[in-house]
Amino acid sequence: MATTTLLILGASGDLTSRLLLPALGQLLKRQSDRQLNLVGAGSDDWSTEKWRGTVAKQFAEAHAETETSRVIGTTYQQVDVTSKDAMQKLLSGLGDTGPLVIYFALPPAITWKCCEVLGSIKLPKETSLALEKPFGSDADSAQKLNEMLLGLVPESRIFRVDHFLGESTFLSILGTRLANRVFTPIWNAEHVESVDIIWDETLTLEDRARYYDHAGALEDMIQSHLLQVLSLVALEAPATLNSQDLRSAQAAALRATRIWRDDPKVASQRARYTAGTIGSRKVVSYVDEPGVDPTR
Repeated sequence: MATTTLLILGASGDLTSRLLLPALGQLLKRQSDRQLNLVGAGSDDWSTEKWRGTVAKQFAEAHAETETSRVIGTTYQQVDVTSKDAMQKLLSGLGDTGPLVIYFALPPAITWKCCEVLGSIKLPKETSLALEKPFGSDADSAQKLNEMLLGLVPESRIFRVDHFLGESTFLSILGTRLANRVFTPIWNAEHVESVDIIWDETLTLEDRARYYDHAGALEDMIQSHLLQVLSLVALEAPATLNSQDLRSAQAAALRATRIWRDDPKVASQRARYTAGTIGSRKVVSYVDEPGVDPTR
């Protein structure tokens, strides 16, 4: 198997340490023959030693500490991903080691600027792009972003990722919906009056003000994570479970969705959490979190 280079943009961010690195450790644990060259790049002034420590810690969190030796040569670079010269230098320094995967663990506005920069750089032939949601800031920007991506690599090498759907609870929804002899025959409007999709969040801001205080819960959780869950719950059975058929079934379900009473003001509430406790842990109010603009 050829060595794949995984370049994580936004490597010093919360998403990388909390979700991507543990998942990578689990992947390597399952795929003993996979050869990987891991490179981290971010805006924070980290040393390679600090990055390697983060990788080792998060692999251990995922019970994959034995796989740390397989990425022992991983490096980190402080990079402005919106700079053509900086990205050109970063990509040139990767060498020709086989397929390249660029993972955008970045806010949508930075992802947009980075993709604009990549459009003026010759990418390696076997480059794939993986992007974390949200994709753009609205429907128009999402469409334009997709057009920009198609100018970089073919659709078959573009992966739009919603990490929320990697949770085991949601992976089991399709099985229950489509292959359960008890529930599948009655999972329809004739037998189901209503479905409540509830997400009781236990994670606070966790030093994510730079992103979250601009995106907010509506953009970060509802229009991506929870609408994906809604589409899995409400879809009609697709012809197959390949990506195209499944996406088409989800899209059909979402197209049939309407805001309650066609009034978003009545059907939604805006709020910010106040000081309190989560389990035995004390938390400060949202407006008192570091980096939050309380006037927003």
